[in-house]
Amino acid sequence: MVNRSCFLIFIVYAITAFCCHVSLSQGLANDVRHVKVYHEKGRYAGWPANHGIWIWGNEILTGFSQGYHKDMGNRHNIDREKTVLHVLARSRDGGENWVVEDPGKKGLASYTSFGLQRTDVKGAPATPLSAKINFRHPDFALTARMGKDDHSAFWYSYNKGLDWKGPYSLPDFGTSGTMARTDYIVDGENEAMLFLTAQKKNGKEGRVMCVKTVDGGKNWRFVSWIGEEPAGYAIMPASVRLSKNELLVAMRIKEGEASYIGSYYSADNGLSWTYRGKAVDDTGVGNPPAMVKMKDGRICLIYGFRSDPGSGTTSDIRARISPDDGKTWGNDYVLRNDGSGRDVGYPRVVQRPDGKIVAVYYFMDKQTGPERYIGASIWTPPAAK
Repeated sequence: MVNRSCFLIFIVYAITAFCCHVSLSQGLANDVRHVKVYHEKGRYAGWPANHGIWIWGNEILTGFSQGYHKDMGNRHNIDREKTVLHVLARSRDGGENWVVEDPGKKGLASYTSFGLQRTDVKGAPATPLSAKINFRHPDFALTARMGKDDHSAFWYSYNKGLDWKGPYSLPDFGTSGTMARTDYIVDGENEAMLFLTAQKKNGKEGRVMCVKTVDGGKNWRFVSWIGEEPAGYAIMPASVRLSKNELLVAMRIKEGEASYIGSYYSADNGLSWTYRGKAVDDTGVGNPPAMVKMKDGRICLIYGFRSDPGSGTTSDIRARISPDDGKTWGNDYVLRNDGSGRDVGYPRVVQRPDGKIVAVYYFMDKQTGPERYIGASIWTPPAAK
Protein backbone atom coordinates (compact mmCIF):
# COMPACT_ATOMS: atom_id res chain seq x y z
CA MET A 1 0.00 0.00 0.00
CA VAL A 2 2.83 2.34 0.89
CA ASN A 3 4.62 1.58 -2.38
CA ARG A 4 1.47 2.21 -4.40
CA SER A 5 0.89 5.54 -2.63
CA CYS A 6 4.48 6.57 -3.25
CA PHE A 7 4.11 5.60 -6.90
CA LEU A 8 0.93 7.67 -7.29
CA ILE A 9 2.56 10.64 -5.59
CA PHE A 10 5.53 10.31 -7.92
CA ILE A 11 3.25 10.22 -10.99
CA VAL A 12 1.30 13.31 -9.84
CA TYR A 13 4.56 15.14 -9.10
CA ALA A 14 6.01 14.22 -12.52
CA ILE A 15 2.89 15.35 -14.39
CA THR A 16 2.75 18.59 -12.40
CA ALA A 17 6.42 19.29 -13.04
CA PHE A 18 6.03 18.60 -16.74
CA CYS A 19 2.98 20.87 -17.05
CA CYS A 20 4.73 23.64 -15.14
CA HIS A 21 7.77 23.33 -17.40
CA VAL A 22 5.62 23.55 -20.52
CA SER A 23 3.67 26.55 -19.28
CA LEU A 24 6.83 28.37 -18.25
CA SER A 25 8.90 27.60 -21.33
CA GLN A 26 6.25 28.20 -23.94
CA GLY A 27 2.74 28.80 -22.68
CA LEU A 28 -0.21 30.69 -24.08
CA ALA A 29 -0.28 34.21 -22.66
CA ASN A 30 -3.09 35.23 -20.34
CA ASP A 31 -5.28 38.31 -20.82
CA VAL A 32 -4.73 38.70 -24.57
CA ARG A 33 -7.26 39.35 -27.32
CA HIS A 34 -6.89 39.80 -31.05
CA VAL A 35 -8.45 42.27 -33.46
CA LYS A 36 -8.20 42.66 -37.21
CA VAL A 37 -6.60 45.91 -38.26
CA TYR A 38 -7.23 45.24 -41.96
CA HIS A 39 -8.56 42.27 -43.89
CA GLU A 40 -10.15 42.30 -47.34
CA LYS A 41 -11.07 39.43 -49.61
CA GLY A 42 -8.72 39.13 -52.56
CA ARG A 43 -6.15 41.48 -51.04
CA TYR A 44 -2.75 40.96 -49.45
CA ALA A 45 -1.57 42.94 -46.43
CA GLY A 46 1.91 42.67 -44.97
CA TRP A 47 5.04 43.76 -43.18
CA PRO A 48 4.27 46.46 -40.57
CA ALA A 49 7.92 46.19 -39.49
CA ASN A 50 8.97 47.85 -42.74
CA HIS A 51 6.80 50.90 -42.13
CA GLY A 52 6.69 51.83 -38.45
CA ILE A 53 4.34 52.43 -35.56
CA TRP A 54 3.66 55.61 -33.57
CA ILE A 55 1.62 56.38 -30.46
CA TRP A 56 0.20 59.56 -28.94
CA GLY A 57 -1.77 58.65 -25.82
CA ASN A 58 -4.41 56.20 -27.02
CA GLU A 59 -3.99 57.16 -30.68
CA ILE A 60 -1.91 54.60 -32.58
CA LEU A 61 -0.78 54.76 -36.19
CA THR A 62 0.95 52.01 -38.14
CA GLY A 63 1.88 51.43 -41.76
CA PHE A 64 1.73 48.36 -43.99
CA SER A 65 1.84 47.22 -47.61
CA GLN A 66 -1.45 46.56 -49.40
CA GLY A 67 -1.56 44.53 -52.58
CA TYR A 68 -3.53 41.77 -54.31
CA HIS A 69 -3.63 38.14 -53.24
CA LYS A 70 -2.09 35.60 -55.61
CA ASP A 71 -1.35 31.98 -54.81
CA MET A 72 2.44 31.70 -54.93
CA GLY A 73 2.75 28.42 -53.06
CA ASN A 74 5.07 28.61 -50.08
CA ARG A 75 6.01 32.24 -50.72
CA HIS A 76 4.51 35.69 -50.13
CA ASN A 77 1.13 35.35 -51.82
CA ILE A 78 1.18 38.84 -53.29
CA ASP A 79 0.76 39.70 -56.97
CA ARG A 80 3.93 41.63 -57.84
CA GLU A 81 2.54 42.57 -61.25
CA LYS A 82 -0.26 44.66 -59.77
CA THR A 83 -0.29 47.86 -57.76
CA VAL A 84 1.14 47.69 -54.26
CA LEU A 85 0.39 50.58 -51.89
CA HIS A 86 1.95 51.90 -48.72
CA VAL A 87 -1.00 52.70 -46.48
CA LEU A 88 -1.69 53.55 -42.84
CA ALA A 89 -4.06 52.24 -40.19
CA ARG A 90 -5.14 54.49 -37.33
CA SER A 91 -6.77 53.68 -34.01
CA ARG A 92 -8.02 56.34 -31.62
CA ASP A 93 -9.02 53.92 -28.86
CA GLY A 94 -5.80 52.10 -28.02
CA GLY A 95 -5.93 49.55 -30.83
CA GLU A 96 -9.49 48.31 -30.34
CA ASN A 97 -10.78 49.71 -33.65
CA TRP A 98 -8.91 50.77 -36.78
CA VAL A 99 -9.46 52.84 -39.93
CA VAL A 100 -7.24 52.47 -43.01
CA GLU A 101 -5.91 55.64 -44.66
CA ASP A 102 -4.34 55.93 -48.10
CA PRO A 103 -2.05 58.99 -48.28
CA GLY A 104 -2.02 58.71 -52.07
CA LYS A 105 -5.71 59.61 -52.23
CA LYS A 106 -4.95 62.83 -50.34
CA GLY A 107 -2.45 63.92 -52.94
CA LEU A 108 0.56 62.63 -50.98
CA ALA A 109 1.74 60.61 -53.94
CA SER A 110 5.39 60.66 -52.90
CA TYR A 111 4.63 58.88 -49.63
CA THR A 112 2.75 55.97 -51.09
CA SER A 113 4.56 55.43 -54.41
CA PHE A 114 8.25 55.56 -53.49
CA GLY A 115 9.81 52.36 -54.82
CA LEU A 116 6.41 50.88 -55.71
CA GLN A 117 4.44 49.94 -58.79
CA ARG A 118 1.61 52.36 -58.19
CA THR A 119 -0.04 53.43 -61.44
CA ASP A 120 -2.71 55.88 -60.27
CA VAL A 121 -0.33 58.52 -58.89
CA LYS A 122 3.14 59.64 -59.89
CA GLY A 123 5.86 59.46 -57.28
CA ALA A 124 8.40 62.14 -56.50
CA PRO A 125 12.18 61.61 -56.43
CA ALA A 126 13.99 61.85 -53.12
CA THR A 127 15.76 65.19 -52.57
CA PRO A 128 18.05 66.55 -49.84
CA LEU A 129 16.32 68.06 -46.79
CA SER A 130 16.80 71.83 -46.71
CA ALA A 131 14.87 72.96 -43.60
CA LYS A 132 15.66 71.18 -40.36
CA ILE A 133 13.10 69.02 -38.55
CA ASN A 134 11.91 69.57 -34.99
CA PHE A 135 12.08 66.01 -33.70
CA ARG A 136 10.45 67.10 -30.42
CA HIS A 137 7.23 68.29 -32.03
CA PRO A 138 4.40 66.72 -29.97
CA ASP A 139 2.69 65.24 -33.06
CA PHE A 140 5.89 64.15 -34.80
CA ALA A 141 6.33 60.92 -36.79
CA LEU A 142 9.11 59.76 -39.11
CA THR A 143 9.26 56.84 -41.50
CA ALA A 144 12.27 55.58 -43.46
CA ARG A 145 12.10 53.05 -46.30
CA MET A 146 14.15 51.51 -49.04
CA GLY A 147 13.61 51.98 -52.74
CA LYS A 148 13.95 49.45 -55.53
CA ASP A 149 17.52 50.58 -56.20
CA ASP A 150 18.70 49.88 -52.62
CA HIS A 151 18.85 53.55 -51.73
CA SER A 152 16.74 54.89 -48.90
CA ALA A 153 14.65 57.93 -48.07
CA PHE A 154 12.61 59.32 -45.19
CA TRP A 155 9.42 61.33 -44.60
CA TYR A 156 8.17 63.21 -41.57
CA SER A 157 4.86 64.49 -40.20
CA TYR A 158 3.87 67.15 -37.69
CA ASN A 159 0.21 66.11 -37.43
CA LYS A 160 0.27 62.45 -36.42
CA GLY A 161 0.71 61.15 -39.93
CA LEU A 162 -2.23 62.93 -41.54
CA ASP A 163 0.21 64.76 -43.83
CA TRP A 164 3.79 63.90 -44.71
CA LYS A 165 6.76 65.83 -46.10
CA GLY A 166 9.29 63.99 -48.24
CA PRO A 167 10.84 61.89 -49.58
CA TYR A 168 14.23 63.15 -48.42
CA SER A 169 17.30 61.22 -49.44
CA LEU A 170 19.53 59.36 -47.01
CA PRO A 171 23.24 58.85 -47.75
CA ASP A 172 24.63 55.38 -48.45
CA PHE A 173 27.37 55.99 -45.83
CA GLY A 174 30.11 54.51 -47.98
CA THR A 175 28.21 51.31 -48.75
CA SER A 176 26.83 50.10 -52.06
CA GLY A 177 23.27 50.49 -50.78
CA THR A 178 21.01 50.77 -47.73
CA MET A 179 17.70 49.06 -46.97
CA ALA A 180 15.96 51.32 -44.48
CA ARG A 181 13.05 50.21 -42.37
CA THR A 182 11.70 52.59 -39.74
CA ASP A 183 13.70 52.42 -36.51
CA TYR A 184 14.78 55.66 -34.85
CA ILE A 185 15.41 57.27 -31.45
CA VAL A 186 14.79 60.97 -30.82
CA ASP A 187 17.33 62.56 -28.46
CA GLY A 188 16.57 66.26 -28.86
CA GLU A 189 14.89 68.91 -30.95
CA ASN A 190 17.64 68.66 -33.59
CA GLU A 191 19.09 65.27 -32.71
CA ALA A 192 18.05 61.73 -33.65
CA MET A 193 19.52 58.30 -34.39
CA LEU A 194 18.56 55.96 -37.22
CA PHE A 195 19.33 52.24 -37.27
CA LEU A 196 19.69 50.95 -40.81
CA THR A 197 20.52 47.79 -42.70
CA ALA A 198 23.25 48.18 -45.33
CA GLN A 199 24.70 45.89 -47.93
CA LYS A 200 27.81 43.93 -47.05
CA LYS A 201 31.09 44.38 -48.90
CA ASN A 202 30.05 41.66 -51.34
CA GLY A 203 26.82 43.55 -52.18
CA LYS A 204 24.56 41.08 -50.37
CA GLU A 205 22.37 41.79 -47.37
CA GLY A 206 23.24 42.80 -44.82
CA ARG A 207 24.60 44.30 -41.64
CA VAL A 208 23.30 46.91 -39.24
CA MET A 209 24.66 50.42 -38.76
CA CYS A 210 23.90 53.34 -36.46
CA VAL A 211 23.75 56.85 -37.98
CA LYS A 212 22.99 60.21 -36.40
CA THR A 213 21.90 63.78 -37.13
CA VAL A 214 22.46 66.83 -34.90
CA ASP A 215 21.07 69.44 -37.31
CA GLY A 216 17.45 68.39 -37.64
CA GLY A 217 17.97 65.74 -40.32
CA LYS A 218 19.75 67.95 -42.87
CA ASN A 219 22.91 65.87 -42.53
CA TRP A 220 23.38 62.32 -41.27
CA ARG A 221 26.75 60.89 -40.24
CA PHE A 222 27.87 57.32 -39.77
CA VAL A 223 28.41 56.44 -36.10
CA SER A 224 29.21 52.72 -36.00
CA TRP A 225 28.64 49.22 -37.31
CA ILE A 226 26.72 47.09 -34.83
CA GLY A 227 28.64 43.83 -34.78
CA GLU A 228 31.10 42.36 -37.24
CA GLU A 229 30.11 41.69 -40.83
CA PRO A 230 28.23 38.37 -40.71
CA ALA A 231 28.77 35.35 -42.93
CA GLY A 232 24.99 35.17 -43.33
CA TYR A 233 23.06 38.32 -42.56
CA ALA A 234 22.14 40.59 -39.65
CA ILE A 235 19.21 42.86 -40.60
CA MET A 236 16.08 44.69 -39.41
CA PRO A 237 17.17 46.32 -36.13
CA ALA A 238 14.86 47.25 -33.26
CA SER A 239 16.27 49.74 -30.75
CA VAL A 240 15.44 51.13 -27.31
CA ARG A 241 17.20 53.72 -25.18
CA LEU A 242 18.02 52.34 -21.74
CA SER A 243 19.50 55.49 -20.20
CA LYS A 244 21.22 58.73 -21.16
CA ASN A 245 24.18 56.84 -22.60
CA GLU A 246 22.94 53.25 -22.97
CA LEU A 247 21.27 51.63 -25.96
CA LEU A 248 19.98 48.15 -26.74
CA VAL A 249 19.51 46.89 -30.30
CA ALA A 250 18.04 43.54 -31.33
CA MET A 251 18.18 42.26 -34.90
CA ARG A 252 17.20 39.40 -37.16
CA ILE A 253 20.19 37.10 -37.78
CA LYS A 254 20.69 34.11 -40.06
CA GLU A 255 23.76 31.87 -39.84
CA GLY A 256 23.62 28.82 -42.09
CA GLU A 257 20.29 27.15 -41.39
CA ALA A 258 19.85 28.88 -38.01
CA SER A 259 17.59 31.93 -37.66
CA TYR A 260 17.49 33.82 -34.37
CA ILE A 261 17.37 37.27 -32.76
CA GLY A 262 20.66 38.60 -31.45
CA SER A 263 21.14 41.67 -29.25
CA TYR A 264 23.85 44.30 -28.80
CA TYR A 265 24.48 46.81 -26.01
CA SER A 266 26.16 50.21 -26.12
CA ALA A 267 27.29 52.17 -23.06
CA ASP A 268 28.55 55.16 -25.06
CA ASN A 269 25.58 56.26 -27.18
CA GLY A 270 26.32 53.94 -30.06
CA LEU A 271 30.05 54.55 -30.52
CA SER A 272 30.81 50.92 -29.64
CA TRP A 273 28.76 47.77 -29.13
CA THR A 274 28.99 44.56 -27.11
CA TYR A 275 27.18 41.40 -28.17
CA ARG A 276 24.72 40.34 -25.46
CA GLY A 277 23.80 37.02 -27.00
CA LYS A 278 20.57 35.59 -28.34
CA ALA A 279 17.41 37.30 -27.21
CA VAL A 280 15.51 34.52 -29.03
CA ASP A 281 17.24 31.23 -29.86
CA ASP A 282 15.01 30.20 -32.76
CA THR A 283 12.59 32.12 -34.99
CA GLY A 284 11.79 29.22 -37.31
CA VAL A 285 12.57 30.29 -40.86
CA GLY A 286 13.30 33.84 -39.68
CA ASN A 287 11.52 36.94 -38.39
CA PRO A 288 12.54 40.36 -37.07
CA PRO A 289 12.06 41.68 -33.52
CA ALA A 290 10.05 44.62 -32.24
CA MET A 291 10.89 46.11 -28.85
CA VAL A 292 9.48 48.63 -26.39
CA LYS A 293 10.76 49.78 -23.02
CA MET A 294 7.76 49.44 -20.73
CA LYS A 295 6.71 51.93 -18.09
CA ASP A 296 8.14 49.74 -15.32
CA GLY A 297 11.57 49.69 -17.02
CA ARG A 298 11.42 46.16 -18.40
CA ILE A 299 11.94 45.46 -22.10
CA CYS A 300 9.19 43.71 -24.07
CA LEU A 301 10.23 41.97 -27.30
CA ILE A 302 7.69 40.73 -29.85
CA TYR A 303 8.50 38.38 -32.73
CA GLY A 304 6.88 35.99 -35.16
CA PHE A 305 7.85 32.33 -35.18
CA ARG A 306 7.65 31.16 -38.79
CA SER A 307 7.06 27.45 -38.96
CA ASP A 308 8.32 25.47 -41.91
CA PRO A 309 5.54 23.46 -43.59
CA GLY A 310 5.60 19.84 -42.49
CA SER A 311 7.54 20.59 -39.30
CA GLY A 312 4.57 19.81 -37.05
CA THR A 313 4.78 23.21 -35.32
CA THR A 314 2.53 26.23 -35.61
CA SER A 315 3.38 29.75 -36.74
CA ASP A 316 3.04 31.99 -33.72
CA ILE A 317 3.24 35.54 -32.44
CA ARG A 318 5.34 35.48 -29.27
CA ALA A 319 6.59 37.84 -26.57
CA ARG A 320 9.59 37.83 -24.26
CA ILE A 321 10.40 40.15 -21.36
CA SER A 322 13.78 41.20 -20.01
CA PRO A 323 13.94 42.57 -16.44
CA ASP A 324 17.59 43.65 -16.73
CA ASP A 325 18.06 45.71 -19.90
CA GLY A 326 18.44 42.72 -22.18
CA LYS A 327 21.07 40.82 -20.18
CA THR A 328 18.62 37.96 -19.74
CA TRP A 329 15.22 37.14 -21.18
CA GLY A 330 12.32 35.23 -19.70
CA ASN A 331 10.50 32.40 -21.42
CA ASP A 332 8.12 32.85 -24.32
CA TYR A 333 4.59 34.10 -23.90
CA VAL A 334 2.69 32.83 -26.93
CA LEU A 335 0.22 35.55 -27.84
CA ARG A 336 -1.33 33.37 -30.55
CA ASN A 337 -0.50 29.98 -32.11
CA ASP A 338 -3.14 29.64 -34.82
CA GLY A 339 -1.04 30.57 -37.84
CA SER A 340 -1.86 28.48 -40.90
CA GLY A 341 1.45 29.06 -42.70
CA ARG A 342 4.86 30.63 -42.44
CA ASP A 343 3.93 34.03 -43.91
CA VAL A 344 3.40 35.82 -40.56
CA GLY A 345 5.05 38.27 -38.21
CA TYR A 346 7.07 41.42 -39.03
CA PRO A 347 5.66 43.05 -35.87
CA ARG A 348 5.62 46.52 -34.37
CA VAL A 349 4.81 47.20 -30.73
CA VAL A 350 3.76 50.03 -28.41
CA GLN A 351 2.52 50.28 -24.84
CA ARG A 352 -0.74 52.06 -24.07
CA PRO A 353 -1.10 54.54 -21.19
CA ASP A 354 -2.95 51.84 -19.21
CA GLY A 355 0.04 49.50 -19.50
CA LYS A 356 -1.36 47.11 -22.10
CA ILE A 357 0.90 46.04 -24.96
CA VAL A 358 -0.38 46.47 -28.52
CA ALA A 359 1.50 44.30 -31.03
CA VAL A 360 0.69 44.76 -34.73
CA TYR A 361 1.76 42.17 -37.35
CA TYR A 362 0.62 40.41 -40.50
CA PHE A 363 -0.95 36.98 -40.23
CA MET A 364 -2.77 34.10 -41.88
CA ASP A 365 -5.12 31.57 -40.28
CA LYS A 366 -7.56 28.91 -41.43
CA GLN A 367 -10.62 30.71 -40.06
CA THR A 368 -9.99 33.89 -42.05
CA GLY A 369 -8.98 32.30 -45.35
CA PRO A 370 -5.98 32.50 -47.66
CA GLU A 371 -5.48 36.28 -47.53
CA ARG A 372 -2.76 37.75 -45.36
CA TYR A 373 -4.19 40.38 -43.04
CA ILE A 374 -2.98 42.88 -40.49
CA GLY A 375 -3.79 41.83 -36.94
CA ALA A 376 -3.22 43.29 -33.50
CA SER A 377 -2.89 41.54 -30.17
CA ILE A 378 -3.73 43.55 -27.04
CA TRP A 379 -1.99 41.99 -24.06
CA THR A 380 -1.62 42.71 -20.36
CA PRO A 381 1.94 41.62 -19.56
CA PRO A 382 2.54 39.96 -16.18
CA ALA A 383 3.56 42.28 -13.37
CA ALA A 384 7.23 42.59 -12.52
CA LYS A 385 8.33 40.29 -9.72
